[in-house]
Amino acid sequence: MMQPSTQSEARPTPAPAAAAPLLSVRNIEVVYDKVILVLRGLSLDVPKGAIVALLGANGAGKSTTLKAISGLLKTEEGEITRGDIMFDGERLNGVDPDKIVRRGIFQVMEGRRIIADMTTIENLRLGAFTRHDNEVASDIDRVFSYFPRLKERTGLAGYLSGGEQQMLAIGRALMARPKMILMDEPSMGLSPLLVKEVFGIIARINRDLGVTILLVEQNARAALGVASHGYIMEQGKVVLDGTTDELRDNEDVKEFYLGGGNEQRKSFKNLKSFKRRKRWL
Repeated sequence: MMQPSTQSEARPTPAPAAAAPLLSVRNIEVVYDKVILVLRGLSLDVPKGAIVALLGANGAGKSTTLKAISGLLKTEEGEITRGDIMFDGERLNGVDPDKIVRRGIFQVMEGRRIIADMTTIENLRLGAFTRHDNEVASDIDRVFSYFPRLKERTGLAGYLSGGEQQMLAIGRALMARPKMILMDEPSMGLSPLLVKEVFGIIARINRDLGVTILLVEQNARAALGVASHGYIMEQGKVVLDGTTDELRDNEDVKEFYLGGGNEQRKSFKNLKSFKRRKRWL
C-alpha cells in the first residue's frame, strides 16, 4: 500500500503583481467650448518615482493633457467627456484644482506664470498655500540649495531673467511638497546652456526627493536625456511609446524629433503630412 508523501509538492512561486502606476490616464477625450475635440482617447501611465516625457508637435494636445490632469481645463471652457484619470488610487475627474494640489500634483505652467510684482520669497511662499505646518522656511532653504542663484535675487520676480524665472517656477512647485510635478515646456526661451542646467536640476530633484515628473517638452533630445519612458502624441492621441532608448533608436523619432533618420527629406510638406500620417495615423 502506498503511503502518502510527507513532503509538500513543489509549486512555482507566483510572480509578484506589477505595481499600479502613480498616475493612470485611461482613454480620455477632452472637448473645448462643447464643440472642439482636442484629446481623442488618450491613455498613458506614469510610474511612481519616474520621469516620463510627453513629446509632440505644437497642437498635438500635450498642454491640454496636463491641464486635464491638474483640473485647469475649467478655466478655459474645457471638460473631460470620456475616460478616467486616476492618481494614487483616486479618481481626479471633476476635482477642483486646489484639491488636486492637496492630493499631491502641482503643475509648472508653460511660460512660468510667476507673480511679477511679488518678491522671490513671496512667490515661493505662494507655492506652500495648501500647507499648514511650520517647515516652510526650511523648505525655502532647500529650494535655494537647488537654485542658489535665487537666494541672491531678493527683489521683485519680474526682474529675474528667463532662466531664473523658470527656476523660481520649479522651486514654487517644490514648496507644495508634491508627489508629482507636471512640467510644461521648461526649456522654452532658454539658452542651450540654461536648458542643460535646468534639466540637470530636474533630474536631481527626481533622484534626491523621489518626486515623480510628467514632462511636456518640444526639445525631445533634452527630455529623453532625463526621462526613463516617453510617449509621442499626434492629433490628440498617443501614437508611439517606449523606453527612452527605444525611442532614440526609432527611425521615425530620429527623423521627426531628433534631426536624424535614414530617409532623404525632399520637402517639409511631405515630411509633416504624408509620411507621418502613413506611419503613425
